[in-house]
Formats: sequence, C-alpha cells, structure tokens
Amino acid sequence: MGFWVKRLGVFPPEGHSMIIIANHSSYIDVMLMLRMRKTPFVFVGKKEIVKIPIFGYLYKRAAIMVDRSSAKSRFEVYERARKVIDKGYSICIFPEKEYTDESILLNPFKRGAFKLAIEHQLPIFPMVFYDCKRKFPWYTTYGYGGALRVKALKLISIERKTEADIEPLAKQTHKKIKSELLEDPKQSAVQAIQLWKMQKNILKDSPL
Repeated sequence: MGFWVKRLGVFPPEGHSMIIIANHSSYIDVMLMLRMRKTPFVFVGKKEIVKIPIFGYLYKRAAIMVDRSSAKSRFEVYERARKVIDKGYSICIFPEKEYTDESILLNPFKRGAFKLAIEHQLPIFPMVFYDCKRKFPWYTTYGYGGALRVKALKLISIERKTEADIEPLAKQTHKKIKSELLEDPKQSAVQAIQLWKMQKNILKDSPL
C-alpha cells in the first residue's frame, strides 16, 4: 500500500496482557495496530465494520463485535472480553465516541476500555498514530504513501484504581494523546483537518 512503520518511544515487553488503545482516524489504523504487537490480541469493534467488503469478513473473525444501538450487545461485550482476557490475550479498543469526522482532531473517549482495564486489573498501553489522518483519511482523496509514525506512551498502571477513576482516567489519557497530536513537529493530523476544511469549502462553492 506504499506505507512503512516508524516506531517512536519505548514499547512495553511482549507476552503480557493489557488494554491497548490509540486515536482512530483511518481505516488503516487496524492494519497498523496489528504491526505493533507480536503477542496476540483481540479488537473490540462496531458491528457496522463487517459490511466493508473483504476487510469486514476478516475483521469479524478477529474481533468482538458490538451493536452500539443495542444495550444488550454493549453489555455482552464485557463478558466476551472477560473470556478473551482469561485466555491471556490483550484487548485493543479505539476509545473515541465518534471518529469519522475529518474536522475533529480527537473525539472524547468512551468508558469501555478504562472500565475493562480496572475490572481486570490490566495496564493500559496508549499509542499515538500521527500520520493516518493525513495519509489515509476516511473520505477524502488527498492521502499519500510514506511513513506512518506510531509513538508508544508510558504504560498506565491501574493499581488501586476503582470504578470512580474511570472518567478521570479517560480524560487524562485523552488529554495526553491530543497533546501529542498538537505538538507533533510535522503537524500531520492538524494539516489533515485544514485540508479537509478547504476541500469542503471548494465543494460547497462549486456549481452543480
């Protein structure tokens, strides 16, 4: 596909179960995430993804699918995740509430990843995907090949954390990842937003 991976920061040792999270701004995020860990892990993903030709077929066999419109489905995710964790696997969740709006740098985080981490006493491994929003955007046509930088942030311990810590932990982690995106020397994600806004204005002003 014309991409290669560039790792930044210190990645934790393999062989340990954890909750893996990252910002989500591209279809290529899933493939990139699979390159980050050799130890097997399982995605938690929305049910709508299975509609994507070929990719959806493969994804649903490597992920816990959730129907976001169903309270029962959302509840069942935790039980299915528990079974996966009991087998020694890690869980990967892209925690943003919505993520297909090209004009938003980083949406607020849902509670699920942090709830699972605390319930199962698993550390949280946050990563920053710097370039996917610019080089492989959701809807637009201005992407291009090249390096996809991934930065490993410090492993977050959930020792002595309780349910009361879920919201503060989500907000703290969101703030850290957003800060990394804003302080990126190449401003890759910020540029993607600017280009998308320009594209929207061009389309809006174009005659039918």
